[in-house]
Amino acid sequence: MRVLVISDYRDTQAAKPEAELIMGLKQTGIDVQVITYPDTVYETKFREAGIPVLLNHPKKKFDWKFIHFLKEKVKDEKIDIFYLFNSQAIINGIFAAYGLPVKVILYRGYTGHIHWYDPTAYFKYLNPRVDKIVCLADSINDLLKEQKFFTNTKAITINKGHNPSWYEGIDPLDLSQFGIPSNSFVVACMANARPFKGIKYLLQATYLFAEMPEVHLLLIGRDMNKGGLQKLIDESPQKQKIHLTGWRNDVLNILASCDVFVLPSIGGEATTKSVIEAMSMGVAPIITDIYGNKGLLVHQESGLVVPPKDPQSLADAIFFYYTHQELSHSHGAAAKKHIEEAFHISRTIKETRNLFESMVKK
Repeated sequence: MRVLVISDYRDTQAAKPEAELIMGLKQTGIDVQVITYPDTVYETKFREAGIPVLLNHPKKKFDWKFIHFLKEKVKDEKIDIFYLFNSQAIINGIFAAYGLPVKVILYRGYTGHIHWYDPTAYFKYLNPRVDKIVCLADSINDLLKEQKFFTNTKAITINKGHNPSWYEGIDPLDLSQFGIPSNSFVVACMANARPFKGIKYLLQATYLFAEMPEVHLLLIGRDMNKGGLQKLIDESPQKQKIHLTGWRNDVLNILASCDVFVLPSIGGEATTKSVIEAMSMGVAPIITDIYGNKGLLVHQESGLVVPPKDPQSLADAIFFYYTHQELSHSHGAAAKKHIEEAFHISRTIKETRNLFESMVKK
């Protein structure tokens, strides 16, 4: 079985579960090769694992030279499966597959923005040439099945797995570099601040922190001061206790120094990686009750679940952990165990291999 993966592995931390899946598939005996961008540390790791790497990822959605290249590659090397992960890979891969016996599998990690009445959807997930779509969560699977003209059997849910060993030996970072005193109770939020992440509701919750003098909010990621967020920060009574780090490549070290992790998303999520990372580090999570978060934790056992768009509930959950710090520790330990049992990468590798085998048999 020959599988060609086209994806972006430049963001080392974000790409880790996917890259480890590809290397795990290789270890099971699948003949897999990768097309990606230059400047990725995974080039060396892939090659060391015996995976051929081509550094010619398409840079636009309709790259006819690349499409011709893929067609010839399928013919010359008898590729059985395309596994396509991003927009450029998906559109070019689908067009290259026309007229050829290669199976086309797409990955979808986001809930939303797929509509049967949108003509552009037929260049990607609703294209009839697609054989399977691997959904990160059931919420995506259900969204696809709601679309007219979509064959329900095309969608399958396979979670991106993690490995406990990735989170061992992580040294805590000294948070004083962000202006946080050593005796603080640190609440972290890690995201790129798009509207659906609900960061404004978390900032509004800081207006209710009066009875939590030692709580500091640490915002990790891009654009945490954009789209009106800076105004909310400036007007917050806790302004001096809100700290922005920007994008970081040492997020696990930062999480190792935090007491609680909060993600106030209002929709669009599907098994959010940042929450899984925090849970894997043993940090107690607070998440919202949106469809894509279902199954990530058990309320009041391995974290807390609150309604979306509700600053008061966010503040109450943070206050609960602040005043019951022994439970924040026990919930964090339970969260780590839950990820180890329910989201282990060995399961992802097994389910993905089974999918590939079923497609080749067909």
